[in-house]
Formats: sequence, C-alpha cells, structure tokens
Amino acid sequence: MRKYIAELLGTFVLVFVGCGTVTFASNAAGSVGVVLAFGLGLMISIYTFGPISGSHVNPAVTLGMLCSGRMSGKEAGKYIAAQFIGATLAALVILLIAKGMAGGYSATNGLGQNGYGVGYMRGFNVWSAILFEVIATYLFVRLILEVTASDIKTGGLIIGLALSALLILGLFVTGGSLNPARSFGPALVVGGKALSQVWLFLVAPSIGGALAGLCYKYSLKK
Repeated sequence: MRKYIAELLGTFVLVFVGCGTVTFASNAAGSVGVVLAFGLGLMISIYTFGPISGSHVNPAVTLGMLCSGRMSGKEAGKYIAAQFIGATLAALVILLIAKGMAGGYSATNGLGQNGYGVGYMRGFNVWSAILFEVIATYLFVRLILEVTASDIKTGGLIIGLALSALLILGLFVTGGSLNPARSFGPALVVGGKALSQVWLFLVAPSIGGALAGLCYKYSLKK
C-alpha cells in the first residue's frame, strides 16, 4: 500500500508544481520557467518517493515497466489508478488556490491542460500532436528504463532534465504531456474542449511508453 500512496503523492507533486506554475505564474516564469517547473516537480517526486515506489508518477512509464517485464499487470494497474487520482487531486487543489485570486478564478481560464488544434498554442493539428506525443514519450520512457536499470545516484536529475528538454520541444505543439495522468487531471476539472481532447493524451503517450518497454525488453535478448 505504501507504494501506491507514494505514486499518488508523487503524481500530485508533479502536477501541482507544473500545472500550478502555468496557472499562477506563467507570465512571470515564461515558457522556459514552465518546462523547468515540470522537470523540477518530477525531480522532487523522484528523490522523495523514488525509494518507496520508484516514482513512476506517469502511466506511460508504468506501461513501459510492464511491457519490459519489470513489473506485473496487477501492480501496474494499481500504480496507474493511484497516478490518475493524484493528478486529479492536484488539479482540484490548484483550482481551489486559484479561486483566492482577487476577482476569483474559473477553471475555464485554464489549469495547465494539454490540447491541440485551432485556438491552442500554435494550432498544430491532431496528427502532429499524436506524432509528437508518441515519439517524445518513447524517448522519455526509454531513457528512464535505461537509467533505472543501473545504480545511478544522479538518475533523478537526468530524468528531470530530460523531461524539461522534451517539453521545450513540444510546448507549442500540445503543451507537452508525455503523461496521461498529468493531462487527465486538469482536463477533468476544466471540462469542455480540454476534456473532449484528452483521449489523445491518454492514447498517444501510452503507445510511446509501451513501445519503449517492448523495445527495451527485446534489445536485451541476444
């Protein structure tokens, strides 16, 4: 049970720091500040909860671990459930804090949700969004599988910086998801267009994560 609670809390931290920065401080932080917030949020999660659960805090990472043979389906299902709960709770807390702004705040103003198409960032179409999310998540999860296979004390730093680098690349394409739970929590709270588009951020990163796991597994076979 400690592992699943750690995954819930770790995902909460990632979404709270990353999406909270978008909601509260995007103007001051700028694009680079936003992507660094997600990377630093992930580093906090890894160094705080990694010794307990491995700090996947991302269903795509858990799917990678499952497809690589490094965890069971039953355990993976519990990890993923905890991650979605943690992300949703973080989005709700962000909204609760945001409502304390002068003049109040509505979820429709945004909570760092991902998206695509006309009206979102630079208007990349659905196929561009899918391609980016699959490839970027593949690279991210494959890195995690390689790093966590060795006793590398700086693993959290490497993984956090990798997330920031990939988010810089995709910030204006989809807002940079690479994580179904991170996308689901804000989309559920915001509703509307964000919720109608969240399917892409559930499917594409999951494909990327699963492919990374399978490629890692079979690359080890002689």
